Amino acid sequence: MKLLLVEDDSRLLTALSTALTRYGFTVTCGRTAAQALALVGQDPDAVLLDVGLPDGDGFAVCRQIRRTSSVPVIMVTSWRDLDSRVRGLNMGADDYLLKPFNLAELIARIHAVTRRGEIAAKPPGRRPEPAADGVLVLGPLRIDLDARAVTVDGRRVPLSRKEHDLLVLLARRSGVVFRREHILADVWHGSPNCGGHTLEVHMAALRQKLGVPGLITTVRGVGYRLDVPATGTE
Repeated sequence: MKLLLVEDDSRLLTALSTALTRYGFTVTCGRTAAQALALVGQDPDAVLLDVGLPDGDGFAVCRQIRRTSSVPVIMVTSWRDLDSRVRGLNMGADDYLLKPFNLAELIARIHAVTRRGEIAAKPPGRRPEPAADGVLVLGPLRIDLDARAVTVDGRRVPLSRKEHDLLVLLARRSGVVFRREHILADVWHGSPNCGGHTLEVHMAALRQKLGVPGLITTVRGVGYRLDVPATGTE
């Protein structure tokens, strides 16, 4: 996932960029309003935008971005007054995060805002088919998000809460490889008690319950991807 990170504090910019890169993001950095407006033309998947910038403020930048782009924008600031948060949202921001913040929360919020509108290109035949509101249909797989109900070829598949969350995460961006760190941050919220073994156990159980060979692919050394053939059959 491509991120545009705009932050005037050079130390925080470096630390955030390094941490997010470690979690598999491709990060482009800017320190000014002018750089933000120039770099948003590179079509990032999300923008992390500091409110206080040396040549302007993030509110004006967000308003300018909204004139030409629907890219998700998360405002990041140490300003804690309610009026500032409301102003940011009124300018078109998708979310507002106060400093200091937890990295796992930031990553979860990035995934949350990008889910609201898929802007990354996907291979033909792997896009969830249009269905009723709150429902994802991918080949034989049907996920009712509101009812938290999953079926495969009409067969009800009972899943645990974590198995369901794991499946939904992969299904929303089918064909996209999710790094293990992303999955742990999103599904387990970066819990220190969870690691690769926990993920592998849940993934094995999920695959067994779904019973569709090749539906979830392991990308060795990276993570997992949900693949659905264009025909919906193997």
